[in-house]
Amino acid sequence: LMKKFAKTHEWINVENGEVGITENAIELLGDIVFLELPEVGKEISRESPIAVVESVKAASDIYAPVSGKIIEKNEDLENSPEGLNEHPNSWLFKIKVSNKEELDQLLNEDQYKEEIKE
Repeated sequence: LMKKFAKTHEWINVENGEVGITENAIELLGDIVFLELPEVGKEISRESPIAVVESVKAASDIYAPVSGKIIEKNEDLENSPEGLNEHPNSWLFKIKVSNKEELDQLLNEDQYKEEIKE
């Protein structure tokens, strides 16, 4: 599985455009109670806030790891956000990537792990 990571704790599956947030971010958030995902068809630009995840502790923006268009969202998860705690590797939405070069600017898993150590 080819995942690339953003410093803001999102990951994208390079093969199919699925985007999620990292287990590390989910652990920091704690019990998730609300999820607001972007609408299908929405054009998004890299690093812009496009979704919101709320836990009992905090609300946090989810940023677009790359530019593109939202082609699907995980409505099951939006309706039952606590599923993210149970299955932290779940995807939240899918992006049709408009600029493949942006993927090269993301981190691989080792680089992400280094990033979160600091």
